Amino acid sequence: MPWETIKENLAAVLPESTLSLWIQPLEFKKASERLFELVAPDRFFCSWVQENFFADIRKGFDDLQMQDTEIKLVVAAERPLPLLPPGQTDGQLRLPRIPQIKNTVRALHPRFTFNEFMVGESNAMAKIACEAIANDDSALGRSVFIESGPGLGKSHLTHAVAHKIMADSPSTKLHYLTAQQLTAEMVRSIRSNSMEQFKEKFHNCDVLLMEDIHTLSGRIKTQEELTAALDILLGHEKRIIFTSKIPAREIPNLEPDLLSRLSGGLVTTINPPDLQTRRHIIKKKSDNYSLQLDEEQVGFLAENIRGDIRQVESAVVGLKAKMGLLGCRPDLDMLKEVIGSIVGQSEATVSAETIRDFIAKQFKTSTEELKSKSRKREVAFPRQVAMYLARKFTDQALADIGRAFNRDHSTVVHSVRVITNSINRNASVKGQVELLTNKIRKQFL
Repeated sequence: MPWETIKENLAAVLPESTLSLWIQPLEFKKASERLFELVAPDRFFCSWVQENFFADIRKGFDDLQMQDTEIKLVVAAERPLPLLPPGQTDGQLRLPRIPQIKNTVRALHPRFTFNEFMVGESNAMAKIACEAIANDDSALGRSVFIESGPGLGKSHLTHAVAHKIMADSPSTKLHYLTAQQLTAEMVRSIRSNSMEQFKEKFHNCDVLLMEDIHTLSGRIKTQEELTAALDILLGHEKRIIFTSKIPAREIPNLEPDLLSRLSGGLVTTINPPDLQTRRHIIKKKSDNYSLQLDEEQVGFLAENIRGDIRQVESAVVGLKAKMGLLGCRPDLDMLKEVIGSIVGQSEATVSAETIRDFIAKQFKTSTEELKSKSRKREVAFPRQVAMYLARKFTDQALADIGRAFNRDHSTVVHSVRVITNSINRNASVKGQVELLTNKIRKQFL
């Protein structure tokens, strides 16, 4: 049977956890000689498979000399949806009298909208700034630079801005692309002697949304062209959003002129969500997938999945798939199995509490002392070191780290700053922290 052969071939290129979560639940159905259907649990499952695994599935059919075979992803009891190659979409009708604008927009995730974005202390400013850009509100300026680690929502917000603008103002000249795509397009323009068209495109847009700006490190020519475009766009008060995995000032080999323009508007950071926000995210994702979880299960997931929000979605979809396969409701063992396949065992064992208790033993004090209100040097210094190391070795939000010491997030920020300065100025403190760092790596990582 072709599908069984294809699954065997996919097992050689995909991790076992991915195969069990995303490929095994697909049921194969031959509709006709040239049409094959893959039946999935729901439309969200379809969307994920279409976006992430189409190329692998398509190659599987091609390897069996079935290049002319059409593949469709079918949702149970719903209308079949064609499984399209990346970048290919159905045609969209245009309203009468609306001019056809040639925009550059990456494929937008249908659920990456403002309504689907869960707001917490860690991301509130970024959301407010992006909503202002989307609504053409200049109260916070015309340029926003968002810095965050992977999977924390910067792409979600950028997609949301594009969704909002394209829905409300379809005539807006909007370009949404990555910095890598900008570089590639510039190289093609140079080779084809069409740099004037390239410059005109980016000098005359209304909105520029550019992701992964940190990848421009060392690309001097691209930086120069982008700087020139920004001078024009900012001069005409156009709207701009940049995203990056690291702060602009820390991007290596970045031209001072470009750095000045990147930092000239609102600069905001998205931190890992705190526990309460993670609970809200898990509940929202569960509702999206019609997955019913009780408060204890939501709390367990929130405690063990930190940082990357994509892991939350993978866990929810994994639970949905396993429930469908086993025909039962999720229990603690199922949750542990899914979490283990996504985040691994080591990430779940290191937390602010773990590091707090470890530091208490190293400094011959107690956990209760570190959680107390004492400001004595023999208590305050170990507490600050513990907070510094918790920030370094975990993806927990500042509020979650502070909670482990009966403090708020501002105390954690202060402690990190104090220890960082002490490391730079005091060789003894630097030696202590390096010793503790090595011990943590050996014992927990």
